[in-house]
Amino acid sequence: MKNKFGILFVFLLSTVAFSQQNSNWKNYTNMQDVQAVISANNGVWAATSGGGFLFTPSTNSFKTLHRTDGLNGINLTAVTIDSHGKVWFGSQEGVIDVYNPADNSIKSILDIYNSNYSVKQITELKSSGDTIFVSTSYGVSLINATTLLFFDTFFKFGNFPSSIQANCTLKSGLLYVCTVQGLAIQKQGATNLLAPESWDVYSTSDGLPSANVNKVVLYNGSVIVGTAGGLAIFNGTSWQNFLPQLSSNINDLLVRNDSLYILSDSLISVYANSAITTTYKLASSAIALSYSNQLGLLAASSTGIYQVYSTNVNNTIDPQGPASNQFPSLAVDNNGVLWCASGTDVAPKGFYKYDGKTWANFNMSNTPSLISNAFHVVYAAPDNSVYFGAWGQGFIKVKNDSIQTYYLANTGMEGIDIDPKFLVVSGFGTDSRGNLWVLNYGSINLQTLHLFTQDTIYHYYIPVTGSQYISVYFNLIVDQYDTKWFNSRDPSRTGLFYYNENGTYANLNDDKYSFLTTADGLTSNTIYSIVMDTRGDIWVGTSLGVNIISNTETLAPGLTPQLSISSVFSLREYTVNCLAVDPINQKWVGTNQGLLLVNSDGSEVLATYNTQNSPLLSNIINSIAIDKNKGIVYIGTDQGLTSFQTPAIQPKDTFSKLFMYPSPFVLTGGVNRLTIDGLISNSEIKIITVYGKMVKDLLSPGGRVAFWDGTDSQGRLVSSGVYLVVAYDQQGNSVVTGKIAVLHK
Repeated sequence: MKNKFGILFVFLLSTVAFSQQNSNWKNYTNMQDVQAVISANNGVWAATSGGGFLFTPSTNSFKTLHRTDGLNGINLTAVTIDSHGKVWFGSQEGVIDVYNPADNSIKSILDIYNSNYSVKQITELKSSGDTIFVSTSYGVSLINATTLLFFDTFFKFGNFPSSIQANCTLKSGLLYVCTVQGLAIQKQGATNLLAPESWDVYSTSDGLPSANVNKVVLYNGSVIVGTAGGLAIFNGTSWQNFLPQLSSNINDLLVRNDSLYILSDSLISVYANSAITTTYKLASSAIALSYSNQLGLLAASSTGIYQVYSTNVNNTIDPQGPASNQFPSLAVDNNGVLWCASGTDVAPKGFYKYDGKTWANFNMSNTPSLISNAFHVVYAAPDNSVYFGAWGQGFIKVKNDSIQTYYLANTGMEGIDIDPKFLVVSGFGTDSRGNLWVLNYGSINLQTLHLFTQDTIYHYYIPVTGSQYISVYFNLIVDQYDTKWFNSRDPSRTGLFYYNENGTYANLNDDKYSFLTTADGLTSNTIYSIVMDTRGDIWVGTSLGVNIISNTETLAPGLTPQLSISSVFSLREYTVNCLAVDPINQKWVGTNQGLLLVNSDGSEVLATYNTQNSPLLSNIINSIAIDKNKGIVYIGTDQGLTSFQTPAIQPKDTFSKLFMYPSPFVLTGGVNRLTIDGLISNSEIKIITVYGKMVKDLLSPGGRVAFWDGTDSQGRLVSSGVYLVVAYDQQGNSVVTGKIAVLHK
């Protein structure tokens, strides 16, 4: 018994270690939503809702910055460049990241992020000398650009309320602060700016067209402000309307030589020589202006950076990426291509795919054959067809660059009760005969499931529902016994359904079906995810953890159902939004507190990832997909997509040859890892000297790859030399060997 326990203990340790061997983290975000832009010597920097980027026109190239590059901020709202050439980013969450192009390093300032302010957004960053002026939702803070330390914060300006939002600042002799209550100007000779009396303040009672002041500039010796109600100019004591024809919201002002550029939503007016000389009309609203010597006038917008010039005002600049930062559903096809849905009826963006190098985005504008932009669920079938369910318009099939549409007229399906033409498809699955099963979100004729064979289409309603109209069906899977599992979130019938037509499509009398709830052993009736693992067990993610349903073979024809429902103790406190099974039957669990990895039976949490200990973009995990042939895990969050490489790769059927890298294996004082690739399921491995001396036994994680850290059975680094690597199956019937040279650095 003692020896068995020791072996089990070693195995558990190796499993835990394996779970931490994830690498090559990457973030993927849409960077079209540009919040701020600033010109640099070699191009232009932008702060976006998906990170930061530099566009270099001389090479027509982009450099992007994400959390995987060291950023702590996610939704970036401000950017500036200091006198040392460092790029400063401010975020909606109050994080300030400082990027140094000289050594490609990033330092984060978390004082505001960790503060007690309820709203912490950085509204603007501005560099003046060795000071960074930080406009925030609570006032203005000053940071030393060299030490990165705060040395002043101004909360109170005259009789304005304390801790009001500052939209921008201007340092030109005096300090000017634009706020949502008006404009504050430092009094002549005032040095203690913490004192409210050190400020003169102006609002609508002083002639401003609006109290919400967005920008202040000095133009031809005059102070001009842009407000939510137009422009105003200062005469020394009060304010007068300036260019009254521009009476709408002024987003930004920019002074360039003798010209004043005025941004009002989608219009840019150029004022010079006491007149408006030019007006540019953008395709969409913009929020900020900048000027680049290489690119000319630029405008930051939700569709990229507009490059504004006379012949074409709507050329946009943004890095290649997904069409949005929403990933409600993911799927990987047999070729390793990732397919992504974008959402329901709230600003959907069609669908997008990623082949490992480039993104392709499909919507009704660039793909006329599409029936909708609201694709909310995606499924990759075994035959490499990819299906997308639309929110109200049926579904589509994508295969070999062709798109086939399925709707009311060619399917016989019905829509929801309040609009029978509004057909929502919420799930797909494939049975053992290669037939497609489709789940209807809520059919007015109560036909929930639809079977598409090569010859015909069958429609099924679930008798256990009776004549009751039920909607909000989600999460269809088809298990190895052709049982269909799905759930309903309809308040009148919340829980888990299963249905097996018994292989007789037209005969309903021999079908098996039922409805499972907490009365049957579920921990919650509110279900968000259903998957089948490699053993055929059904894992059900709920608002109160995970249930495992075993004995599913009893739903096969001729057997009496005897399902066993258990709960996963380690996940009992989590709302489980999504689940995925990797090639070695580990479970990846998406929650509102991050990502968890549990072992095959759920008895142990092997790893926990969140925004504090990993480059995840958000702790709210909405979808997971796994490329089983490459070991890549894709994580869809509410802020974008993250991926990383794991050793959980689909094992080979038989041994052929071992591939080991790096070769030679150079041992250093740090972390050492030799990858052994080409294994079959649950391989065992021995490291042996060329003289036949045993060095170490290794336990494979179960997939195609395993790792050796360069140590012997005592934990000591081995000597330089050539070593044999022997891999074999558990029965010893199949063996493969390889050689690796080990060197010490």
